[in-house]
Amino acid sequence: MAASLGLPIHPPKVEIFDLTDRTNTDAKRQVRPVDEYRVEPCGLYMARPMVDHPSLDYLESWLLPELGLRISDYRGRPGHSGNQDFYLDIVRIEPGEHRWRTIDLYLDVAVTQRKEARVLDSDEFVTALRAELLDGDTARRAMDTTHLVVDGLARCDYDLPAWLRTFGIELGWRHAK
Repeated sequence: MAASLGLPIHPPKVEIFDLTDRTNTDAKRQVRPVDEYRVEPCGLYMARPMVDHPSLDYLESWLLPELGLRISDYRGRPGHSGNQDFYLDIVRIEPGEHRWRTIDLYLDVAVTQRKEARVLDSDEFVTALRAELLDGDTARRAMDTTHLVVDGLARCDYDLPAWLRTFGIELGWRHAK
């Protein structure tokens, strides 16, 4: 449908998190080695190097199925600093005993701790909806999740760990925050 409308849009990005093989198959189907997986009651933690990335060196992510979020912290290479502290992807998460899967729902939120939360990629979201790459219920859930995140962060003075504690979630990171 997207091509017939002449819309510049990609299908939803899918990632695989293989706990047995300790790999992460990214949205471009690149299989990446993972340093650490950790399953906790709130979700799945992953830590891995960012191989061949020009400005990023390391990635830590939490998949939180109950919230429909992937929360990531990217460590930059020397001389490169990021413009946010956390990156939140609005996703559908399919947990499994040995393998987890995420489907990206286009909307993202960039969080600068104690300063702001910015919704990103709403143009991609609208285009995906027009191109029928998202059904109405999925799009509504993605919007509801985005609003929940932004509203909750605002109520907690844009402090992501404080907002997550309102759900009883305390995230542990390999590299101290």
